[in-house]
Amino acid sequence: MRKNILHTSAVRLAVLLAATTVVAACATGAIRERILTLPVIEGATYVGDKDCAQCHEKIVEPFADTIHGKLADFEVMGGTKGCESCHGAGSIHAAAGDTAQILSFSSISPDQASAICLKCHSAGTHMEWAGNEHALNDVTCTDCHKIHQSKKAKHSLKLPQPDLCYSCHQEYRAKAEFPSHHPIREGKMTCTSCHQPHGTGQKSLKTEERANDLCLTCHSRYQGPFVFEHAPVQEDCTICHDAHGSVANNLLKQNEPFLCLQCHESHFHTIRTGATIAPGNVAYDANTNPSGALSATNSVQFESSHGAEGWAKAFGTKCTVCHSQVHGSDLPSQTAPSVNTDGSRGWPDGAKGLTR
Repeated sequence: MRKNILHTSAVRLAVLLAATTVVAACATGAIRERILTLPVIEGATYVGDKDCAQCHEKIVEPFADTIHGKLADFEVMGGTKGCESCHGAGSIHAAAGDTAQILSFSSISPDQASAICLKCHSAGTHMEWAGNEHALNDVTCTDCHKIHQSKKAKHSLKLPQPDLCYSCHQEYRAKAEFPSHHPIREGKMTCTSCHQPHGTGQKSLKTEERANDLCLTCHSRYQGPFVFEHAPVQEDCTICHDAHGSVANNLLKQNEPFLCLQCHESHFHTIRTGATIAPGNVAYDANTNPSGALSATNSVQFESSHGAEGWAKAFGTKCTVCHSQVHGSDLPSQTAPSVNTDGSRGWPDGAKGLTR
């Protein structure tokens, strides 16, 4: 008896915990997936394309030349072929002409429209559709694909890439025209070279989970491993690069040296002529902090290879004049150390590698 009571209590507790988890996930948005419900015409039966053609001849005739229209009877049987495979069984509609008794894609919801397509297109790259950003933003298959008249269009697309993607993502059309860009407008790659529009489990629909893995499929020479690695390269290429286009060289988000100084702020101070370490005046980090405690009167001269010459090189040209291997290097830096308050020598932030 005691065992039964304990078992019942355990089951109830498990159910309660599961329900609490689901409610919390829904409330916080942790569950990000649309529930796709397949619409049906109650009581209707399949009648075949010939009945459809009696009224919709201008649609049925060109449809025969599309990829869907060419599906042979031995490949797809019965009602899963032809008009009724998408628009539902048509017997009631054909008999009375009632437009409410047929599935029209202009009157059903985006989720219902997607559910119809996913009856057939449910494997491979389409498996993630219900949880992807397009579905979550009420984009459906027919927003991009033209089913009835697409004889020459690749994948039955309404427009070729990238124009189809640009019809919604207009900001990326502008970026693709920037001086530094991927060769999309030259026709050497398309949006789907990096993105999978049907879903990948990634918010930005990238074909790889990590941005770096995606970039390295083409830019493999930057993969390493290197003795001296650059932290943002290991973490995420898009920390420094804008993949869709930039006015700076090499798709950089900002021109040098200003991009580099966003992280290597201490270098701004070390390259000034007559630069000093003064409390409250310099952005310290683990490499440039003097080892001794500083008082308000302490001031220590930098003795480094930057100095006046470094200032001119960095701001007159760019950091990569010396640090050319910014993606990683096996060579140590040639930079001279700075002088700390206790007489010891330290290294400016990041100056231990990434040189020629």
